[in-house]
Amino acid sequence: MMAIIVAVTAKFLSEHYDTPAMLLALLLGIAVSFLSEEGKAVPGIGFSSRTLLRLGVALLGVRVSMTLMAGLNVQLVALIVGGVVLTIGFGLLVGPLFGHKWRFSLLTAGSVAICGASAAMAISAILPRDERSEERLIFTVVGVTVLSTVAMIVYPILVSTLQMDDFAGGVFLGATIHDVAQVVGAGFSISEQAGDTATLVKLVRVAMLAPIVLVASLAIRHYAAEDGADKRPPILPGFVIGFIVLAALSSFGVIPAAVADLAGQASRWLLLIAIAAVGMKTNLKQVASVGGAAIALIVVETIFIAVLMLTGIMFLS
Repeated sequence: MMAIIVAVTAKFLSEHYDTPAMLLALLLGIAVSFLSEEGKAVPGIGFSSRTLLRLGVALLGVRVSMTLMAGLNVQLVALIVGGVVLTIGFGLLVGPLFGHKWRFSLLTAGSVAICGASAAMAISAILPRDERSEERLIFTVVGVTVLSTVAMIVYPILVSTLQMDDFAGGVFLGATIHDVAQVVGAGFSISEQAGDTATLVKLVRVAMLAPIVLVASLAIRHYAAEDGADKRPPILPGFVIGFIVLAALSSFGVIPAAVADLAGQASRWLLLIAIAAVGMKTNLKQVASVGGAAIALIVVETIFIAVLMLTGIMFLS
């Protein structure tokens, strides 16, 4: 119940002060983190941070429609998919240079490459648990949300400076900005065509969530024991199965538009409640101890995907 109250409060504040609801839910959750230490709220907070998170990710599948994506040419889809894969590979490669092991590198690179905070929570759900799991997730969510908001403001200016047309600009915005809401905001600030294109391109990245999580889960099963983890993830997490099934049903038009819209809204609320609960389980001092190198890693990953996509778009033009 407390996580729901925090989520509703964050949503209210976001609508009145034009601030990302996910970030507000996280910060408000941290502010009342004492509730997770003892008392009746503890079981509910744990349920929200685990079960509701997975359910919210699964429901993201209704937003994926292969029919809509068919409107993009093969070369462009290959560029977007390649950008996701290369960004994750880049993050894993350079992570050690910033003093971080594969867990944090995968978490940050996956969130930058796919869909921001939602991807961070999905990837976190399959990572072997340790005493710093919550810290890494909180830091990543804050980092990608802040950078996504900055990109929403800066990238349209860059599109205008480079004199990109509405289609190319929409592709760039959709392929580089982390969170869906900021993609929509940036795209439609240029034009309706740019907004529609940016949203469609972003959906291609969202569709990559299931295969990336699946591949990562399989890889982690081989290396988790060597890293001192207490438990290996399942071969195919239940929430990934749910995502794939809903995406398939959405692609074949089985899900009525009203139901899909309701499920999409439910997904946003569930993820908002889950991130509020994660915040409530977090010690702010421990999060701050992650350090400046972690910030630098997320920034470098963000710059990498932006440069990569910009180069690819220019090459295809």
